Order: sequence, then C-alpha cells, then structure tokens
Amino acid sequence: MKLTFRHLLFLSLTSILISSCAQKVIQTDTTDATLKGRLSDDQLLDLVQKQTYKYFYEGAEPTSGLSRERYHSDNIYPQNDKNVIATGASGFGIMGTIAAIERKFITREEGFKHLEKGLNFLAKADRFHGVWPHWMLPSGKAKAFGKNDDAGDLVETSFLAQALICVRQYYINGNPQEKALAAKADELWKGIDWNFFRKNNENVLYWHWSPNSGWKMNFAITGYNECLITYVLAACSPTHGVPAEVYHEGWAKSGKINTNISIYGHPVKLKHNVVGENVGPLFWAHYSYLGLNPTGLKDRYANYWEENKSQTLINYDYAIKNPKGFKGYGKNSWGLTASYSVKGYAAHNPQEDFGVIAPTAALSSYPYAKKESMQVIRNLYENLNDKVWGEFGFYDAYSETENWFPKRYIGIDQGPIVVMIENGRTGLLWKLFMSAPEVKTGLTKLGFESPAIK
Repeated sequence: MKLTFRHLLFLSLTSILISSCAQKVIQTDTTDATLKGRLSDDQLLDLVQKQTYKYFYEGAEPTSGLSRERYHSDNIYPQNDKNVIATGASGFGIMGTIAAIERKFITREEGFKHLEKGLNFLAKADRFHGVWPHWMLPSGKAKAFGKNDDAGDLVETSFLAQALICVRQYYINGNPQEKALAAKADELWKGIDWNFFRKNNENVLYWHWSPNSGWKMNFAITGYNECLITYVLAACSPTHGVPAEVYHEGWAKSGKINTNISIYGHPVKLKHNVVGENVGPLFWAHYSYLGLNPTGLKDRYANYWEENKSQTLINYDYAIKNPKGFKGYGKNSWGLTASYSVKGYAAHNPQEDFGVIAPTAALSSYPYAKKESMQVIRNLYENLNDKVWGEFGFYDAYSETENWFPKRYIGIDQGPIVVMIENGRTGLLWKLFMSAPEVKTGLTKLGFESPAIK
C-alpha cells in the first residue's frame, strides 16, 4: 500500500493540477526521498505547507481570489455553497500567501497579483461600518450565515484584519506597486469601526450587527475563546480604537476570566467558555495567534504561550489516556477542534468528543509542541496516507472508529496549518504583525508585556 501510494503521489505531484483558476497552478517538487525513502522533517513540513496552500491559490473562489468556505472533492454540496467566500478563512489564506512567497511555492509576482485581486474585491464588497460579513457571494454581496446573521461579523473581520496588517508590513518598503497595495491594506484595516460594535458605548464588543435586524443577535464577545485578537485589534485601531476598559470589563469580565485548575498536570489560568472546568476546541490556541505572537506575551490574566501550550498538551495527554476508547487515539493521532463530524459539524473538545480527529488541531499547534505535532504529521502521511491526503493537503477530519474518511475541506481549518507551521519554523507572520507600530501601542494600552514591544 505504501509503495502504491508513493507512486500515485509521485504522479499527482508532478502533474499540473488544473482548477477553476486554470492559470494558477503550483508545481509540487518531488525529491528522491518521495519515492526512495522517508522524507525528512523539513521536507515533510514543506510538502504539507505547499499542498495545503493550494487550497487558497488553485482552489480559491475564482472571481475574488479569496477562500471558499469549503471544498468537497466529491463535488456534492447539500447547501449549494461551493463558491461561498469565507471572510476569516480568506484572512488566513492571505497570510498563507505571504508564507508561500517566502518559501517560493509561488513567485513574488504571482503572490502580489493574487493578493491584489483579493484586496480589490474586499474594497468593493459589502461592509457594515467597515466590517465584513461572515460569508460573501462572488458578487461581493453578503450571504446570511444564519437567522439575523446577515451582515457585519466583527470576529471574522478581525481574522481578516490581522492579515491586512501583515500585508501592509510586508509590502510597505516595496516597489511602487507593492507600496500601493500596502496602502490599500492599511485603508481597509483603518476603515473598521470597532467602536460602533460596542452597542451604545457599552464596555464590551458585540459579534454581529445588521441593518435589517440591528443588534437582535445580541451576542457579546467575552473570554476565553478564539476572540482575543478582536479585542487586541479594537484597542490597536488608530482610527476607531476602543478604551482599555472595554477589554478588561468586556473580554476579561472584570477578572472573572480567570480560573486556577490543572488538567493532566498542565495549569490552566483562563476559564474557557465551555461547560465545567476544561478546555475548549484547539482552534482557540490558533486563530488569535496567527499574527499575534504568544511568545512571551502576558498580561494580568495569563501568560499566553504557557496557556496555549497547556491546552495543546492537554489534548495530547487526553488522546493517550483515551477515556472513551476510540480507535487510533494516541501519541500519533490527537487533537480535538471544530471540524466536520460524523453527524455534521461539531466543536470537538475533551467534553464533546465523538472519536473525530481533525488534522488542523495538531498541525496548527506545531509551534507549541513540535515533536508531538510531527508525530501526527508522519502518521497521517505515512500510515493513513491517501485515506486522509488529497489535492489540498490533509482532509478536514476523520474517524478510525467509524471508518469515516470524507474527502472534504473547510477553509478556516486549512489556513492555520500553513501559517502556524510557518510561525513555528521562522516566525514570519508573527514578526510582520508585531512590527506594526499600532500593535505595539495597543498592546501597551491594554497592559500586555511582550519581547516585541520592549
């Protein structure tokens, strides 16, 4: 099986993969190691990053050049949403493009054109007080994510905004065309009205607003979950910045965000928004930290590197202990996060575990636990191979217990794989984001300490 898989992989990787974006293809280099022996860690990481990035390049929604919400290799879309654009995933893909340029997966010119197309689309797309919706159509019009959730989504916009800052910092000293793109990214970022989403100047941010239903969703953003970046950016904004009290009273709930528990010997200082004393899905350790560097980052509530590392290792130890006896769980197959599930979609975590592993959970945790993450990558690639590996890297999720291996992808799960592996290897996106002057100012305003703002 392994030999057959390697030869099939050789054929697939040396062919030109043609998608709806026919002019955009990434040749995946093959090496002697692909056919003759085991890939080194660096070769394997290169391959995973490159193949996964294809989702955001060859697999991009063709009109916008941005990220599709999902891609199904079987071409079955029950909700007829093949070309729906996802705002948060697009932000992750934009950051991934910078990594792809630096790793020479694509040329600098190809990357520039891809980013320019995406930012031009964003500039014309629906915005609500500068805030994009969760989903968009290729026309640029908002597509409802749910009842009353048909317009501005502040959290998804924050995932995109950190990417805009990275684009600006990447091109700010480039040639005239690159400087113009940096200026466009800056304009889009500074156009976000964070203060409006305080709903009548409350000291908390709200997730949604719609011109059709106003504040009817009434979903205040409070910690701890994936939304730290929303408050950080709201404080950093030089045009619509919120006062520090919004962070401390809203996100941190006047200190009620804190707890003091230990799980499998790993301390947890932040009270996760889950039932009971446990940790949430692993994407909470990823989405806010694609640009925001958790290394040495701390405030009065937590040391964020230690917090994210604890959440990662709790997942690792949970899989080894495997209290529910799921097939395959262990040091080579771990990581619970939001993904496709056997019965639809679920925000998997130790208290909501259905035997489903999402590769993004362990792979995007690479900076926090490199050895443990590599164990998963090798198991997926060398043992499960074509059950979980396809045209855009590892599929979204699988269950060995249920013999369930759907050949489907979700953009917001693929993006962190490229970016967080890159951060673990070079710190590229962390360096770009943290170099922004307003990020340093905003973090200082909120009382954060970081090596990047000394």
